[in-house]
Amino acid sequence: MKYIVTVNGKKFEVEVERVENGNGSKQANETSKKVSAEEIGKAVAGGIKISAPMPGKILAVNVQEGQKVKKGDVLFILEAMKMENEIMSPEDGTVEKVVVSKGAQVASGDILAILK
Repeated sequence: MKYIVTVNGKKFEVEVERVENGNGSKQANETSKKVSAEEIGKAVAGGIKISAPMPGKILAVNVQEGQKVKKGDVLFILEAMKMENEIMSPEDGTVEKVVVSKGAQVASGDILAILK
């Protein structure tokens, strides 16, 4: 559908498209992992939480459970505001639990992984 919009006295012709589910957001990736609050609680009790610093989409998961990581290793790549942000390990350790998968939408503060 085409519309004419006036902004600061100037007229612009815009075209609007209908998206998949009708509200401008895409459906969650069906391959995303579902992790229970109980599992997260158990893992968090003795580990270091790696949290999302901002809302966005997980573009890459560079670690697996049981993998050893060093301080500064890139664990995840998070796309936020059209920019790719590297989520790095704050210290040496072993990945206890990976909570998200590639394509998952996360909010600020969501736990991505637990290190021991």
